[in-house]
Amino acid sequence: MKIAMWSGPRNLSTAIMYSFGARGDCAITDEPFYAAYLSMTGLDHPMRDRILASQPIDPTVVADALIRDVPNGQPHWYQKHITTHMVPGMPTGWMDEVVNVYLIRHPARVIASYSAKRERPTLEDLGFPQQLALFERAPGPIIDSSDIRRDPVGMLQKLCATIGLPWTQAMLSWPPGGRKEDGVWARHWYGAVHGSTGFARAEGDLPTENGALMDAALPIFEELSAKRLA
Repeated sequence: MKIAMWSGPRNLSTAIMYSFGARGDCAITDEPFYAAYLSMTGLDHPMRDRILASQPIDPTVVADALIRDVPNGQPHWYQKHITTHMVPGMPTGWMDEVVNVYLIRHPARVIASYSAKRERPTLEDLGFPQQLALFERAPGPIIDSSDIRRDPVGMLQKLCATIGLPWTQAMLSWPPGGRKEDGVWARHWYGAVHGSTGFARAEGDLPTENGALMDAALPIFEELSAKRLA
C-alpha cells in the first residue's frame, strides 16, 4: 500500500510520519516535491540551497518514483506531502495510484505555529486552498491533528481501518531524535518532534487569531473538518 498524507505546514505531519515509521513495515519518504517546488517558484526558504541539492528538481521524475516499487522491500510506503508544494504545473495523475489521506489542523493553531518560524505568512503559505483542491481532485479520509492528540489510539485505529492497514500499538511511540529519512530541512523545522517519543497531550484553548488570514482560512478548514473521521 502506498499512502500519500497531505497536510499544510505545522499540522503534526512529522509526528504522524514518525508514527507510521515506527510500525516497522512502512518505507518513509519526507516531502519529495520540496526541491521541485523551490525550483519552480524561486522562493527563498530556509536552507534553500541544501534542499535543492538533496532531491530531484524535476517534478515528473519525483511523481514517477512515487508509484514505483516500495523502497526497501517493505509492504507499505508512507509518503509525507505538503499541500503548498503542489503549485500549478506539478503532476497530479500519480495520485490515482496511491491512497490519499488528508491531515488538517485548525487555522488559529497553524497561524500561531507557522508565524513563530516564518514571518507574515499568506493563505497560500498555510496550504488550506491547495488542500481543498487536492481533496476534490482525489478524495480520501480526513483526520484532524487535534483529534489524534486527544485520542491517538482511537483515531489511528479508525484511520488504519478506513484505509485497510492493520493497526499496531507500535504507532504510538518512537525513539527520540531524528530519522534517517528526514529531509535536510529537519534541523530548522523538526526540533519539537526530535525531542518527543510520542504524541503530545491534547491541545488547550485555541490561540486568539483574527484578521484577513484567519477569515480566509477558517471556511476552508470547516468544509474539510465536516468530512473528517470522528
